[in-house]
Amino acid sequence: METPVFEEFDPASDCDCPGCLHWRRVLSPSKAFHHPAAGLRSRLRPAGGTAGTVIVAAAAALGAGCAMPAVAAPHAPPGPGVPAGDTGDEPTTPQGGKAPLHGPGGRPVKPAQTLRAPTTTRAEIINRAKEWVAAEVPYSMTDYWSDGYRQDCSGFVSMAWNLPGNEWTGSLDKYGDRIPKDALEPGDILLFHNPANPENGSHVVIFGGWTDYTHTYYIAYEETRPHARRQATPYAYWSHSDQYVPYRYKGLAADAGDTGTGSTPVTPASSDHPATVFPGAGYFGPGADNKYVTQLGQMLVARGAARFYTSGPGPRWTDADRRATQAFQLAQGWQGADADGLPGPQTWALLVTGKGRSVPASPGTNPAGGTGTVPSTGAAGPPASHGVTGYPGRAMFRPGADNKYVTQLGKQLVKKGFGKYYTTGPGPRWGEADRRNVEAFQRAQGWRGGAADGFPGPETWRRLFS
Repeated sequence: METPVFEEFDPASDCDCPGCLHWRRVLSPSKAFHHPAAGLRSRLRPAGGTAGTVIVAAAAALGAGCAMPAVAAPHAPPGPGVPAGDTGDEPTTPQGGKAPLHGPGGRPVKPAQTLRAPTTTRAEIINRAKEWVAAEVPYSMTDYWSDGYRQDCSGFVSMAWNLPGNEWTGSLDKYGDRIPKDALEPGDILLFHNPANPENGSHVVIFGGWTDYTHTYYIAYEETRPHARRQATPYAYWSHSDQYVPYRYKGLAADAGDTGTGSTPVTPASSDHPATVFPGAGYFGPGADNKYVTQLGQMLVARGAARFYTSGPGPRWTDADRRATQAFQLAQGWQGADADGLPGPQTWALLVTGKGRSVPASPGTNPAGGTGTVPSTGAAGPPASHGVTGYPGRAMFRPGADNKYVTQLGKQLVKKGFGKYYTTGPGPRWGEADRRNVEAFQRAQGWRGGAADGFPGPETWRRLFS
């Protein structure tokens, strides 16, 4: 059976499992106490808030550990990488009505403006959403964040879409065009407005891309209790799923991106020519399917990364693209978040201009020196990913995987008493029995939600083989 064209991958900076949280601290001593929101809290504080409030919020974020994701409703089938969980609906999401932007002290800055749709890009929408998620903006239907937007679900979308005022679920559709599910792309929204009782179920989330090849789960950016979050979510939502309608922002710049910071728009080349300017971070990563992914792969192959591709490169983002990109980044001597396998402006510039070091011909070497290693396809010695000796990486445990590490994992699960779902084997081909046994082991560690998805991460592997 061929490996599905979709390969799920969560960048290390986004993974919230106990293992990744632990190893991010261990492997980056200089950043051991750095929270992704640290740079934002000093400038994105609630209107009228105090520095003390921000410090307390930051301390709470550092001690929070893995947040408990919401659980799926009975109608939502489990998808690859996402557990079924216990049943139950999300809480209702009361919201404020239409309102102008607010300044310091919660005062309106100006009256609501005439209906218009300011131009923006998909990358800018997602980057603005990520700022609230990183800052853990607390949910409120009456408070306003320092950027002037109300801290509820509709204020969150108003902010991400860069609207001139705070809208609500009953007015956001005026700024969008209704689209089918198959057309959803990052930056679009899923909107549920209950006109009979807007405080009962009405909600809106930002679509961040599909998490699996079945298109049953997606990444949702949303403002909900207790604070803004980014989470794998069953389509269309945990509750009232059949009530959500996809919309695309009317002011979307179809062929524009940014530098990856959401601040400087640039214009990629036309569809007839390769892009010489970075098209934006929103065009790459899980769920991406566009011409820039193809161009990236072709440039990487030309720079010595052909061994990572068994077919293609093509327009749909896969783990081969991530590993090839990471190999090129490591060849430059970059480490940590600078070598996460997702192209940024500097990676793109080096590839387009032909500058920088090419990927070394021998797997596992790094011509730039340092401690980083290029992902190996068969180098001698035990693998080591995320600082865990023997762990070969998440890509070895995905639907369609067939390798010795699946067998090794299965035998250890049986040895530890977590092999009850095997009817034969275990063997080298990854199957549902492997996933369910891994999930049972993870739940035995006290993990829930995304930390017990049945796919072994570095901490699962460390505990299983310790």
